Amino acid sequence: MKMGWIGFHIEGVIALRAVLERGFQIAACITLRPDLAGKRSGAADYKPLCQEFGIPCYEVANINDDKSIAILKELSLDVAFVIGWSQIVRPHVLKLVRVGMIGAHASLLPHNRGRAPINWALIKGEEETGNSLIWLAEDVDSGDIIEQEVIPITFYDTCASLYKQVAESNKEMILRVIPKLLAGEQPKYRQSHMNEENLPVRRPEDGLIQWFISGVEIYNFVRALTRPYPGAFSWLDGKLWTIWQCALLPETCFPEAQAGEVIGPVRSPIEGSCGQVVACGKGSIILLELESDDGELLSGYRLSDQQWHGKVWRDGEQEYIGDRCASR
Repeated sequence: MKMGWIGFHIEGVIALRAVLERGFQIAACITLRPDLAGKRSGAADYKPLCQEFGIPCYEVANINDDKSIAILKELSLDVAFVIGWSQIVRPHVLKLVRVGMIGAHASLLPHNRGRAPINWALIKGEEETGNSLIWLAEDVDSGDIIEQEVIPITFYDTCASLYKQVAESNKEMILRVIPKLLAGEQPKYRQSHMNEENLPVRRPEDGLIQWFISGVEIYNFVRALTRPYPGAFSWLDGKLWTIWQCALLPETCFPEAQAGEVIGPVRSPIEGSCGQVVACGKGSIILLELESDDGELLSGYRLSDQQWHGKVWRDGEQEYIGDRCASR
């Protein structure tokens, strides 16, 4: 059986390396052109791994364009693993692989079909997510399921920690399915149907913090959008700041404060515990790491020393410029 690999995201690297180290043969890898991958969150360079194992690596702009079609026709694959690839593979391209293309979706399908499932699961405050290995089909995330793994969401997880678990589950499920494929099996079962809308795509400007919501919602929002994603953001004194990390305080703290108001600094001998308390619509959070759009990074002692007491973070004084926002 002739197998290929399609991916550009870091979540696929662990699985591809494990497949190659186990001695399974991958005929070629198709990845995203560097100038395009550099604009995507979580992109990884597949070329060094391919060079290490002597695998041809093709760089493309779109898996559905003429160049990609020509590559797939030339490769004449039986199976292609599409792991960490954000472009939808169109039906006429799916047909270029004899048995089919296998993808992974970071949710327990059919729940959370669509874009950015890990980020949305955190934003929505869900207590578990998962990973589904599926046969790609004409409709997005609707193909037959090969295998699924449950991933609990703790209160301490971020998008980065959950995607590490997704990457590990990709590896384990793919290593289990390859011997079955080589034996001529095609494991699968049909998805059930749920009356859920597909998750919408998320864009950098969607990271705007609405301070009138509760502290727990803002805490979930920040950890859902932190690195390697563009981050949650807001303004203080007309300056845009990305909030990379925060901590949650009990809802009973500072009930009379205005939403977005800086209550004051938190100081500690432990630098990572230092920050600034900000009131939310209900409850409050501690800002632990901030970065301005001009590159100023504040965390630890530097953040707790800021004279911001009484100032208010803004969530409604912006205009959109390109893929980010600027204050009016």
